[in-house]
Amino acid sequence: MRIIVLGGGVVGVTTAYQLQKDGHDVVLLERHAEVADETSWGNAGMIAPGHSFVWSSPKAPMTLLKSLVLKDQALRFRLSADPRLYSWSWRFLMECTHAKARRNTLLKHRLAAYSQAVLQEVIGAEELAYDRNDEGILYFHRSQQALDVGVANMRLLESDGQLIKVLDRDAVVAMEPAFAHARDKIAGAIWCPTDETGDPAKFTRALAAIVARRGGEIRTGTAITGVEVAGGTVTGIATERGRVTGDAYVLAMGSASAGLARTIGIDLPIYPIKGYSLTIPIGNQPRPPSLGCVDEHNLVAISRFGDRIRVTATAEFAGYDTSHKPADFAFMKRVTQELYPEGADYERAEMWAGLRPMTPTNLPFFGRRQLANLYLNTGHGHIGWTMSHGSARITADLIAGRTPAIPMDGLAA
Repeated sequence: MRIIVLGGGVVGVTTAYQLQKDGHDVVLLERHAEVADETSWGNAGMIAPGHSFVWSSPKAPMTLLKSLVLKDQALRFRLSADPRLYSWSWRFLMECTHAKARRNTLLKHRLAAYSQAVLQEVIGAEELAYDRNDEGILYFHRSQQALDVGVANMRLLESDGQLIKVLDRDAVVAMEPAFAHARDKIAGAIWCPTDETGDPAKFTRALAAIVARRGGEIRTGTAITGVEVAGGTVTGIATERGRVTGDAYVLAMGSASAGLARTIGIDLPIYPIKGYSLTIPIGNQPRPPSLGCVDEHNLVAISRFGDRIRVTATAEFAGYDTSHKPADFAFMKRVTQELYPEGADYERAEMWAGLRPMTPTNLPFFGRRQLANLYLNTGHGHIGWTMSHGSARITADLIAGRTPAIPMDGLAA
């Protein structure tokens, strides 16, 4: 078939790759001048099944309530005139029970672990340079009490096959010598040896180049203006550069998916949650970090991409606003400097803010709704890089009429 993929982030590009492997002709539409120019550009860069816990947890309602008063919360709720924020938030709150959080976390981990396995297949078959580090990720805590709670929580993922190892302070510093100056601030860590890091934008652009080299069309600078529907099927996509038609269509536009879907009568509860990141050159600093880590107390994630480090933090309910100012990055920069005072050239940090396409369950949408030839692959939230590869394979399976390799109960649209 000729299949049109809407969206050129990591989800859209991995989908185009898997569809092309199945023998389809693919056309990918992306409004920016390059693929991976939005959320896939500035995220944490972690392939992290060990970070599969959903945000819609029993603790989330109180955290959001506090954020109305306290400004230093990692999860921030900003009052808005947008009615969709409140309808989405109500659905989110309905998922914040112990039972639903446990169920959704296990579903998310199932998809994340499968996705990582698909990634291994792809990098085994293709030449892809993206600053990969497969030495695991450290999830560290600053008090013994917090570490004990973290270990107890991680047992849920361990029961689903996640490899973990609990490390004391000395073992953490031995594994990551860059923590030497901050050893007294660390009580211990959970090391997930199979988690990994890599630059998602580099990966996505390299994979898109492979798709194009094999005859696929990567149409960047092509903004979608509408979807044409007749007789229960999509008949074409209107763009600023003309009409595009195919036999099937895949919606993979991240935070923009919900707005486009509404124009054709499909309700997708996807809302943008703003995140902030710093990309900092290492320069001549003598002790940069070598491993990806998450400061679980401050909810700051740090990854090493070759000669740079990527620092990410904050989840802010701020609509589609991606504006930012230096003050937005002060806390995360301070945390990173305290951990790695000789780790990077902090004065040359590049600031970025982007939107995570969050669903109330933290699970993406797959399959068809209402229209026979429109397939969903969207709503991947804060670990879209982790879940993209498996999601792409699942989408290819559904289009081909194959049964996906993992159970789809709880995941199908």
